[in-house]
Amino acid sequence: MDLPVYRAIALDIAKRIVKQEFLEGTKISGRTLLASQYKVSPETIRKAIYILKENNIVSVSQGKEVLVISTQHAAHLLDHHREIDAAYSLKQELERLIKEKEAIDKRFHKVTNEIMHYSDRLENITPYNPIEVQIAPHSAAIGKSLRELNLRQSTGTLIIAIRRGTQVLIAPGPDDILEKEDRLVVIGTLDKLNTVTTFIN
Repeated sequence: MDLPVYRAIALDIAKRIVKQEFLEGTKISGRTLLASQYKVSPETIRKAIYILKENNIVSVSQGKEVLVISTQHAAHLLDHHREIDAAYSLKQELERLIKEKEAIDKRFHKVTNEIMHYSDRLENITPYNPIEVQIAPHSAAIGKSLRELNLRQSTGTLIIAIRRGTQVLIAPGPDDILEKEDRLVVIGTLDKLNTVTTFIN
C-alpha cells in the first residue's frame, strides 16, 4: 500500500524509537536536520511529527523541540499500521480472486455452451449419438457414485456430462454422486443407448 511520504517518515521515526535509537525523555533532531536526513521539506517533517504527537509518542514544546515520551505508543502505532496493511493486502487479494473467478466463470459458460452446441449437432450422427437421460425420482441410481453405477461396463455407454439445475458437470469423475433430478448426457452406439434409460431408472 502506497503511503504519503510524511506518514512513511512518521512510521520510520516510530521504528527508530522502538529500536531505542531515540530514547524516552530525549530530544529528536530538529525539523531542519530531519528534513535533511529524509531529503524532504520541513513542512513534510512537520506533518510527520504531528502524527507522532497525535499518537502520544512525542511532545512538541513552544520552542518546537520534539521530545520522545512513549516507546509503547510508538510500538502501538506500528502494530496498527501492520494490521491496516494486512487488511489492505487481503482486500487486494480478494479483488484479484474475484476477477479470476469472473474470468473462469465466463470461460466455463463458453466451454459448456460449445459442448452443448456440438452435442446437438451430433444427435443425428452415428455411431455415437449423445442423449440425455432424466433420473427418475424412484431411481436406485440416486445416491450412487458413477463407479458404483458402472454404466460403461453394464451398457457399453459413457457419461460425458451431468446437468444439475443450471450447472453442468463436464467429464464427471468416478466418485461423483448422482442426485435426484440429475440429467445424464450419455454417448454410445444406437443399440446401446436404447438400454440406458431402463438401466438407470
